[in-house]
Order: sequence, then C-alpha cells, then structure tokens
Amino acid sequence: MTIRATVRGVGHYLPDRVVPNSEFEATLDTSDEWIRSRTGIERRHFAAEGQTTSDLATNAARAALEDAGLEPGDLDALIVATSTADLTFPSVATMVQAKLGMSSGFAFDVQAVCAGFVYALSNAHAMIVSGQARRVMVIGAETFSRLLDMTDRSTCVLFGDGAGALLLEATDAEGTPQDRGILATDLNSDGSYRDVLYVDGGTSTGTTGFLRMQGREVFRHAVEKLATTAHTALDKAGLTAEDVAWIVPHQANLRIIKATAQRMGLGMDKVIVTVQDHGNTSAASIPLALSVGKAEGRIKPGDLVVTEAIGGGLAWGSVVLRW
Repeated sequence: MTIRATVRGVGHYLPDRVVPNSEFEATLDTSDEWIRSRTGIERRHFAAEGQTTSDLATNAARAALEDAGLEPGDLDALIVATSTADLTFPSVATMVQAKLGMSSGFAFDVQAVCAGFVYALSNAHAMIVSGQARRVMVIGAETFSRLLDMTDRSTCVLFGDGAGALLLEATDAEGTPQDRGILATDLNSDGSYRDVLYVDGGTSTGTTGFLRMQGREVFRHAVEKLATTAHTALDKAGLTAEDVAWIVPHQANLRIIKATAQRMGLGMDKVIVTVQDHGNTSAASIPLALSVGKAEGRIKPGDLVVTEAIGGGLAWGSVVLRW
C-alpha cells in the first residue's frame, strides 16, 4: 500500500469590493479595452481597509473545512503561501490557526510569490507521505493591492486580492497513476532572475515597497518554463498530457495561459480560467481556480489535474494530482 495526500475539501474567499477595469481610467492612461486585450482581466477584488491577508485566509480555510465536513481540531498542520503577510512576523499561518481556534498541530508560511501555492502543496504532500501529518490545510492568500504603485499602469491593473484553500488528507492507495491524490511534484528556482519581478521594499529598506516587473521577460520565462515543469511532473507520475482532464494554471495573464496550453498540446476547453474575474492573486490564484472549478461542477472526482505556476525569484513548479 502507498500513502497518498488526497483532496478532502476546497474553499475560497474574495473581498467584497470589486474593481472593474473602468475604475483605473480616471487616474491612468489606460482603458478597459487595453487591459482586456493584453491580459484578459476584466475585474479584480481589493481587500477593505483593515482587512488583512490572515482574514482572507481564515475565511477560505473555513470554507474548505465546511466542504470537507471537518473541524479545525481535525487538522494536524496548516500552511499558508503568501508574500503579503500581515506583519513581518509571526506567520500568517499562526494567525489563521488562532482565528480558527485550532489549539494543536503546527502552522507556518511559505514564500515563493506566485509559485507559493505549488511549493506549499509540495510541502504538505511530503509531510503526509512521510507520516509527519495526516491532515494538512494548504492556503494561498494575498493582499497584493497593498504592494501596487497605482501610478504604474503596467502593473497596478494586473493584481487582485483573495484566498483559496485545499484540505489534504492521508489515504491508502495502490501506488499506481490511477490513485486519487498528489501523484508527482516538480519545483524549480533560479535566483539570477531576481530583477525580473520583485518588490523594492522590506526590512533592508525600512519600507513596504512596490511591485516592480519586467513584463516581457516574465512572459518569456513563463511560457518557456510552465509547460516544461508540467511535462516533467507528468513524466514523474507516469502520465502524459493526453491523460489530463484539467490544467489549473496560475492566473497571471490570459496570453500566458493560452500559450502554455498550446505548448502542452491541450485545448482551452481543458483549462480552468478565472483571471477575468480575479486578476493575478499571486499564491491565491490556483486554489481559487480549483475551488471555482469544483463549485461550477467542472472538476470531478477522478479527474487528473495539473497545476503550474511561476513567480518572483524566479521560482516555478507544478503538481499533478487526481481529484
């Protein structure tokens, strides 16, 4: 028998405030048509004043617990992928742990920017198969609106706030590619590309800073690296692109999503796309899309799902799982 980390529940949370593209027209030299044609984004959600990343994460976790029919006390661990923690420390994860009333187990954050959820999922998978934990809540949560330079039209229209959560549980399986649960992971990074995508603030500067991005370079790396990491993870699982029911990509830009699907030889009818409604929510984008895909009745038990993401670092990777 083989232990697999299997999805038991999923949930998400979006702040109430919806920001349509037209809202940027008053302060920037941009338009709804310009943003849509270049990114596929139509609207995004921004957190309210006083609403923090840990608030969003807690709401998503509660939704995933409800979906799973479990209580906070049933969890052994809680991992939050985020680049927008409420404070420098403690971790968002421990704040969520407190807000849920989870008095046992352990909690920590993972920071790999837009690839954060894939990294967190891989960590959770390793803990479950090694016997360190039986049930792990994995959350991607961000308030990227607080990192945006609202005078920079090339970046401020791209990002949104939100949170998504996946509850993983140890199950016994046959050890074949037909098992439910996480079947393979692939993680990569290359720190020599730091200046392609970064925030110009932190403890070394004494400021929170703003997001800075070389858009064309990010696009080039994304298209090249995302299809490669997805194929690598599929190879590890003993599967091919033909076996894939759904690609659930990081929702950065519709052009990147389409180009990656094309490189994998898959049609857009096999891709879960939420970028039009959420914008780029960084580490929250994949769990948000998984939750929406399940809620819409598209992702069903037994479906083979490939998630892939790339973010600042550069860091990128993918996870292959059977729902």
